[in-house]
Amino acid sequence: MELRMTVDKSYGPFHLGADFCVTGDRIGIFGESGSGKSTLIGMLAGLVEPDDGTINLDGETLYSRSGGMHIPPERRRIAMVFQQPSLFPHLSVRNNLLYGYRRCAPQYRRVDFEPLVEVLKLEGLLDRGVNNLSGGEQQRVAIGRAVLASPRLLIMDEPLSALDDDLKFQIIPYLTGVCGQFGIPFIFISHSLLEMRLMADRVLMFDKGMLVEQGSPDELARRRMGLGQVGYINLLRLGRPVRVNGLHTFAWGDRQLLISAAPKGETGLYELSSRDIILFKQHPEAISARNLIKGRVITTFESGGKTGVELACGRDRLIAEVVHEAAVELDVRAGVELFAAVKASAFRPLC
Repeated sequence: MELRMTVDKSYGPFHLGADFCVTGDRIGIFGESGSGKSTLIGMLAGLVEPDDGTINLDGETLYSRSGGMHIPPERRRIAMVFQQPSLFPHLSVRNNLLYGYRRCAPQYRRVDFEPLVEVLKLEGLLDRGVNNLSGGEQQRVAIGRAVLASPRLLIMDEPLSALDDDLKFQIIPYLTGVCGQFGIPFIFISHSLLEMRLMADRVLMFDKGMLVEQGSPDELARRRMGLGQVGYINLLRLGRPVRVNGLHTFAWGDRQLLISAAPKGETGLYELSSRDIILFKQHPEAISARNLIKGRVITTFESGGKTGVELACGRDRLIAEVVHEAAVELDVRAGVELFAAVKASAFRPLC
Protein backbone atom coordinates (compact mmCIF):
# COMPACT_ATOMS: atom_id res chain seq x y z
CA MET A 1 0.00 0.00 0.00
CA GLU A 2 1.13 3.54 -0.75
CA LEU A 3 -0.67 6.43 0.94
CA ARG A 4 -0.03 10.09 0.14
CA MET A 5 -1.82 12.78 2.14
CA THR A 6 -1.41 16.54 2.03
CA VAL A 7 -4.33 17.84 4.06
CA ASP A 8 -5.44 20.69 6.31
CA LYS A 9 -8.39 20.70 8.68
CA SER A 10 -9.38 23.18 11.39
CA TYR A 11 -11.89 22.90 14.21
CA GLY A 12 -11.92 26.22 16.02
CA PRO A 13 -8.44 26.68 17.56
CA PHE A 14 -7.33 23.15 16.61
CA HIS A 15 -5.54 22.76 13.29
CA LEU A 16 -4.36 19.53 11.68
CA GLY A 17 -1.74 19.82 8.98
CA ALA A 18 -0.21 16.69 7.44
CA ASP A 19 2.02 16.16 4.42
CA PHE A 20 3.47 12.67 4.04
CA CYS A 21 3.90 9.57 1.92
CA VAL A 22 4.05 6.18 3.60
CA THR A 23 4.30 2.67 2.16
CA GLY A 24 3.73 -0.74 3.73
CA ASP A 25 0.95 -3.06 4.83
CA ARG A 26 1.22 -2.50 8.61
CA ILE A 27 1.14 1.24 9.30
CA GLY A 28 0.73 2.79 12.75
CA ILE A 29 -0.51 6.26 13.68
CA PHE A 30 0.66 7.14 17.18
CA GLY A 31 -0.06 10.07 19.47
CA GLU A 32 -1.79 11.22 22.62
CA SER A 33 -5.51 12.00 22.76
CA GLY A 34 -6.20 15.23 20.86
CA SER A 35 -3.18 14.91 18.59
CA GLY A 36 -5.32 14.58 15.45
CA LYS A 37 -5.20 10.83 14.80
CA SER A 38 -8.95 10.29 14.41
CA THR A 39 -9.37 13.45 12.33
CA LEU A 40 -6.66 12.22 9.95
CA ILE A 41 -8.16 8.79 9.39
CA GLY A 42 -11.65 10.31 9.18
CA MET A 43 -10.43 12.28 6.17
CA LEU A 44 -8.86 9.19 4.66
CA ALA A 45 -12.09 7.19 5.08
CA GLY A 46 -14.20 10.03 3.64
CA LEU A 47 -16.07 10.69 6.88
CA VAL A 48 -14.44 14.11 7.31
CA GLU A 49 -13.84 16.51 4.42
CA PRO A 50 -10.50 18.36 4.51
CA ASP A 51 -10.43 22.12 4.24
CA ASP A 52 -7.76 21.74 1.58
CA GLY A 53 -5.34 19.22 0.09
CA THR A 54 -5.20 15.85 -1.67
CA ILE A 55 -5.49 12.19 -0.64
CA ASN A 56 -4.07 9.47 -2.87
CA LEU A 57 -4.25 5.72 -2.12
CA ASP A 58 -2.33 3.29 -4.35
CA GLY A 59 -2.33 5.75 -7.22
CA GLU A 60 -6.03 6.62 -6.99
CA THR A 61 -7.05 10.13 -5.96
CA LEU A 62 -9.71 9.91 -3.25
CA TYR A 63 -9.85 13.63 -2.59
CA SER A 64 -8.55 16.75 -4.28
CA ARG A 65 -9.78 20.19 -3.35
CA SER A 66 -8.27 21.85 -6.41
CA GLY A 67 -9.40 19.06 -8.72
CA GLY A 68 -12.95 18.94 -7.37
CA MET A 69 -12.58 15.24 -6.48
CA HIS A 70 -14.31 13.75 -3.42
CA ILE A 71 -15.04 10.03 -3.64
CA PRO A 72 -17.78 9.18 -1.11
CA PRO A 73 -16.97 6.81 1.77
CA GLU A 74 -18.99 3.87 0.40
CA ARG A 75 -16.93 3.86 -2.81
CA ARG A 76 -13.51 4.03 -1.17
CA ARG A 77 -13.63 0.38 -0.01
CA ILE A 78 -12.06 1.28 3.33
CA ALA A 79 -13.36 -0.63 6.35
CA MET A 80 -13.09 0.55 9.94
CA VAL A 81 -12.94 -1.07 13.37
CA PHE A 82 -13.49 1.27 16.31
CA GLN A 83 -12.85 1.24 20.06
CA GLN A 84 -16.41 -0.02 20.62
CA PRO A 85 -17.47 -3.02 18.49
CA SER A 86 -20.84 -1.38 17.56
CA LEU A 87 -22.42 -4.70 16.58
CA PHE A 88 -26.07 -4.98 15.57
CA PRO A 89 -27.81 -6.18 18.76
CA HIS A 90 -30.77 -7.73 16.91
CA LEU A 91 -28.53 -9.94 14.74
CA SER A 92 -26.67 -13.14 15.59
CA VAL A 93 -22.89 -13.39 15.30
CA ARG A 94 -23.35 -15.09 11.92
CA ASN A 95 -25.53 -12.31 10.53
CA ASN A 96 -23.31 -9.58 11.93
CA LEU A 97 -20.42 -11.17 10.04
CA LEU A 98 -22.42 -11.60 6.86
CA TYR A 99 -23.51 -7.96 6.93
CA GLY A 100 -20.04 -6.97 5.75
CA TYR A 101 -19.91 -9.75 3.17
CA ARG A 102 -23.29 -8.88 1.66
CA ARG A 103 -22.38 -5.21 1.33
CA CYS A 104 -19.32 -6.05 -0.74
CA ALA A 105 -19.86 -6.06 -4.52
CA PRO A 106 -19.32 -9.59 -5.91
CA GLN A 107 -16.39 -8.52 -8.10
CA TYR A 108 -14.46 -7.38 -5.02
CA ARG A 109 -15.11 -10.39 -2.79
CA ARG A 110 -11.87 -12.16 -1.93
CA VAL A 111 -12.48 -13.22 1.68
CA ASP A 112 -14.71 -16.25 2.23
CA PHE A 113 -16.86 -16.77 5.29
CA GLU A 114 -15.61 -20.16 6.54
CA PRO A 115 -11.84 -19.44 6.43
CA LEU A 116 -12.40 -16.11 8.17
CA VAL A 117 -14.47 -17.74 10.93
CA GLU A 118 -11.71 -20.33 11.41
CA VAL A 119 -8.92 -17.74 11.69
CA LEU A 120 -10.90 -15.74 14.27
CA LYS A 121 -12.00 -18.90 16.11
CA LEU A 122 -15.68 -17.96 16.00
CA GLU A 123 -17.07 -21.39 15.02
CA GLY A 124 -18.81 -22.01 18.33
CA LEU A 125 -20.30 -18.51 18.54
CA LEU A 126 -22.11 -18.17 15.21
CA ASP A 127 -25.62 -18.74 16.50
CA ARG A 128 -25.25 -16.64 19.63
CA GLY A 129 -26.66 -13.17 20.14
CA VAL A 130 -23.93 -10.57 20.36
CA ASN A 131 -25.09 -9.42 23.80
CA ASN A 132 -24.04 -12.82 25.14
CA LEU A 133 -20.40 -12.36 24.16
CA SER A 134 -17.40 -11.16 26.13
CA GLY A 135 -15.71 -7.90 25.17
CA GLY A 136 -12.93 -9.76 23.38
CA GLU A 137 -15.38 -11.94 21.47
CA GLN A 138 -17.39 -8.90 20.39
CA GLN A 139 -14.26 -7.21 19.08
CA ARG A 140 -13.34 -10.34 17.11
CA VAL A 141 -16.79 -10.28 15.51
CA ALA A 142 -16.33 -6.59 14.65
CA ILE A 143 -12.98 -7.40 13.03
CA GLY A 144 -14.56 -10.25 11.07
CA ARG A 145 -17.43 -8.08 9.84
CA ALA A 146 -14.98 -5.49 8.55
CA VAL A 147 -12.68 -8.04 6.89
CA LEU A 148 -15.58 -9.85 5.17
CA ALA A 149 -16.27 -6.62 3.31
CA SER A 150 -12.98 -7.39 1.46
CA PRO A 151 -11.66 -3.84 1.90
CA ARG A 152 -8.65 -2.49 0.08
CA LEU A 153 -7.59 -1.02 3.46
CA LEU A 154 -8.62 -1.69 7.06
CA ILE A 155 -8.46 1.19 9.55
CA MET A 156 -8.41 0.25 13.24
CA ASP A 157 -9.07 3.26 15.47
CA GLU A 158 -8.00 2.43 19.05
CA PRO A 159 -9.61 -1.06 18.79
CA LEU A 160 -7.98 -2.28 22.01
CA SER A 161 -8.36 0.68 24.34
CA ALA A 162 -11.69 -0.50 25.81
CA LEU A 163 -10.25 -3.92 26.72
CA ASP A 164 -8.29 -4.93 29.79
CA ASP A 165 -4.70 -6.10 29.30
CA ASP A 166 -5.54 -9.81 29.22
CA LEU A 167 -8.12 -9.37 26.46
CA LYS A 168 -5.97 -6.82 24.63
CA PHE A 169 -3.08 -9.22 24.13
CA GLN A 170 -5.44 -12.03 23.18
CA ILE A 171 -6.88 -9.88 20.38
CA ILE A 172 -3.58 -8.71 18.86
CA PRO A 173 -2.71 -12.09 17.27
CA TYR A 174 -6.18 -12.14 15.65
CA LEU A 175 -5.69 -8.64 14.24
CA THR A 176 -2.31 -9.39 12.70
CA GLY A 177 -3.23 -12.95 11.70
CA VAL A 178 -6.43 -12.16 9.82
CA CYS A 179 -4.88 -9.26 7.88
CA GLY A 180 -1.83 -11.34 6.98
CA GLN A 181 -3.93 -14.38 6.03
CA PHE A 182 -6.14 -12.44 3.63
CA GLY A 183 -3.61 -9.88 2.39
CA ILE A 184 -5.38 -6.78 3.74
CA PRO A 185 -3.16 -3.78 4.56
CA PHE A 186 -4.10 -1.90 7.70
CA ILE A 187 -3.61 1.36 9.53
CA PHE A 188 -3.56 0.92 13.31
CA ILE A 189 -4.25 3.96 15.51
CA SER A 190 -3.22 3.98 19.18
CA HIS A 191 -1.65 6.04 21.95
CA SER A 192 0.11 2.89 23.26
CA LEU A 193 3.70 2.46 22.11
CA LEU A 194 3.65 -1.21 23.12
CA GLU A 195 0.63 -1.84 20.87
CA MET A 196 2.46 -0.05 18.05
CA ARG A 197 5.47 -2.33 18.40
CA LEU A 198 3.28 -5.44 18.24
CA MET A 199 1.11 -4.25 15.35
CA ALA A 200 3.01 -1.92 13.01
CA ASP A 201 6.14 -1.91 10.85
CA ARG A 202 6.08 1.84 10.19
CA VAL A 203 4.76 4.57 12.49
CA LEU A 204 3.62 8.15 11.97
CA MET A 205 3.69 10.11 15.23
CA PHE A 206 1.38 13.10 15.63
CA ASP A 207 1.42 15.80 18.28
CA LYS A 208 -0.96 18.77 18.46
CA GLY A 209 -2.08 18.30 14.87
CA MET A 210 1.39 17.98 13.38
CA LEU A 211 3.37 15.01 12.08
CA VAL A 212 6.50 15.10 14.24
CA GLU A 213 8.17 11.73 13.58
CA GLN A 214 8.11 8.89 11.08
CA GLY A 215 10.05 5.66 11.48
CA SER A 216 10.01 2.11 12.77
CA PRO A 217 8.28 1.35 16.10
CA ASP A 218 11.60 0.30 17.61
CA GLU A 219 13.26 3.60 16.61
CA LEU A 220 10.39 5.46 18.24
CA ALA A 221 10.68 3.33 21.41
CA ARG A 222 14.41 4.07 21.70
CA ARG A 223 13.94 7.80 21.27
CA ARG A 224 11.26 7.82 24.00
CA MET A 225 13.11 5.50 26.42
CA GLY A 226 14.18 8.18 28.89
CA LEU A 227 11.03 10.29 28.62
CA GLY A 228 8.46 8.09 30.37
CA GLN A 229 8.09 5.95 33.46
CA VAL A 230 8.61 2.53 31.89
CA GLY A 231 11.80 2.93 29.86
CA TYR A 232 12.40 0.80 26.79
CA ILE A 233 10.37 -2.42 26.74
CA ASN A 234 12.24 -5.53 25.62
CA LEU A 235 9.85 -8.05 24.04
CA LEU A 236 10.81 -11.71 24.43
CA ARG A 237 9.04 -14.70 22.87
CA LEU A 238 9.98 -17.62 25.04
CA GLY A 239 7.81 -20.61 24.15
CA ARG A 240 6.90 -23.28 26.71
CA PRO A 241 8.53 -23.33 30.17
CA VAL A 242 9.59 -26.07 32.54
CA ARG A 243 8.62 -25.66 36.20
CA VAL A 244 11.69 -25.86 38.46
CA ASN A 245 11.78 -25.00 42.19
CA GLY A 246 8.80 -22.67 41.98
CA LEU A 247 10.12 -20.81 38.92
CA HIS A 248 9.43 -21.14 35.21
CA THR A 249 12.53 -22.02 33.18
CA PHE A 250 12.59 -20.91 29.54
CA ALA A 251 15.11 -21.64 26.81
CA TRP A 252 16.44 -18.34 25.43
CA GLY A 253 19.11 -18.85 22.81
CA ASP A 254 21.91 -20.92 24.34
CA ARG A 255 20.90 -20.08 27.91
CA GLN A 256 17.94 -20.35 30.26
CA LEU A 257 15.83 -17.64 31.87
CA LEU A 258 14.21 -18.08 35.26
CA ILE A 259 10.90 -16.25 35.54
CA SER A 260 8.38 -16.03 38.38
CA ALA A 261 5.18 -15.51 36.36
CA ALA A 262 3.72 -18.20 34.14
CA PRO A 263 2.92 -17.34 30.51
CA LYS A 264 -0.67 -16.33 29.75
CA GLY A 265 -0.84 -18.13 26.40
CA GLU A 266 0.99 -20.47 24.07
CA THR A 267 3.20 -17.77 22.56
CA GLY A 268 5.03 -17.00 25.81
CA LEU A 269 5.42 -13.29 25.08
CA TYR A 270 7.00 -11.33 27.94
CA GLU A 271 8.00 -7.72 28.44
CA LEU A 272 11.09 -6.59 30.34
CA SER A 273 11.81 -2.93 31.04
CA SER A 274 15.28 -1.54 30.35
CA ARG A 275 15.09 -0.13 33.90
CA ASP A 276 14.92 -3.63 35.41
CA ILE A 277 18.34 -4.62 34.03
CA ILE A 278 21.45 -3.97 36.16
CA LEU A 279 24.82 -3.97 34.39
CA PHE A 280 28.13 -5.21 35.83
CA LYS A 281 31.63 -4.73 34.45
CA GLN A 282 32.75 -8.07 35.92
CA HIS A 283 31.01 -11.26 36.96
CA PRO A 284 29.54 -10.52 40.42
CA GLU A 285 30.46 -12.88 43.19
CA ALA A 286 26.90 -13.34 44.45
CA ILE A 287 23.60 -11.62 43.65
CA SER A 288 19.96 -12.26 44.49
CA ALA A 289 18.79 -11.86 40.87
CA ARG A 290 18.18 -15.28 39.31
CA ASN A 291 19.31 -14.28 35.83
CA LEU A 292 22.89 -13.26 35.03
CA ILE A 293 23.43 -12.82 31.31
CA LYS A 294 26.74 -12.18 29.59
CA GLY A 295 26.51 -9.83 26.61
CA ARG A 296 28.59 -7.69 24.28
CA VAL A 297 27.73 -4.03 23.67
CA ILE A 298 26.53 -3.45 20.11
CA THR A 299 25.69 0.23 20.37
CA THR A 300 24.57 2.97 22.75
CA PHE A 301 22.07 5.79 22.35
CA GLU A 302 20.89 8.78 24.37
CA SER A 303 17.30 9.50 25.41
CA GLY A 304 16.01 11.95 27.99
CA GLY A 305 19.32 12.17 29.84
CA LYS A 306 19.70 8.38 29.99
CA THR A 307 21.99 6.05 28.03
CA GLY A 308 20.51 3.03 26.30
CA VAL A 309 22.86 0.06 26.00
CA GLU A 310 22.09 -2.58 23.37
CA LEU A 311 23.63 -5.95 24.23
CA ALA A 312 24.13 -8.95 21.98
CA CYS A 313 23.40 -12.04 24.10
CA GLY A 314 24.22 -14.78 21.62
CA ARG A 315 21.69 -14.34 18.81
CA ASP A 316 19.33 -12.39 21.07
CA ARG A 317 19.29 -8.73 22.05
CA LEU A 318 18.58 -6.80 25.24
CA ILE A 319 18.44 -3.06 25.82
CA ALA A 320 19.39 -1.81 29.28
CA GLU A 321 19.21 1.76 30.58
CA VAL A 322 21.74 3.55 32.79
CA VAL A 323 22.48 7.14 33.80
CA HIS A 324 25.32 8.81 31.95
CA GLU A 325 27.73 8.61 34.90
CA ALA A 326 27.25 4.84 35.14
CA ALA A 327 27.94 4.46 31.41
CA VAL A 328 31.24 6.30 31.88
CA GLU A 329 32.24 4.25 34.94
CA LEU A 330 31.44 0.98 33.17
CA ASP A 331 33.32 2.17 30.07
CA VAL A 332 30.28 1.31 27.98
CA ARG A 333 31.17 1.28 24.28
CA ALA A 334 30.79 -1.04 21.30
CA GLY A 335 32.61 -4.34 21.82
CA VAL A 336 32.81 -4.22 25.62
CA GLU A 337 31.56 -7.30 27.51
CA LEU A 338 29.13 -6.72 30.36
CA PHE A 339 26.98 -8.83 32.65
CA ALA A 340 23.24 -8.09 32.88
CA ALA A 341 21.40 -9.10 36.05
CA VAL A 342 17.60 -9.45 35.97
CA LYS A 343 15.26 -10.53 38.76
CA ALA A 344 12.92 -13.42 38.01
CA SER A 345 10.01 -11.15 39.00
CA ALA A 346 10.94 -8.44 36.46
CA PHE A 347 9.43 -10.27 33.49
CA ARG A 348 5.75 -9.52 32.81
CA PRO A 349 3.71 -11.98 30.72
CA LEU A 350 1.65 -10.43 27.93
CA CYS A 351 0.17 -13.44 26.14
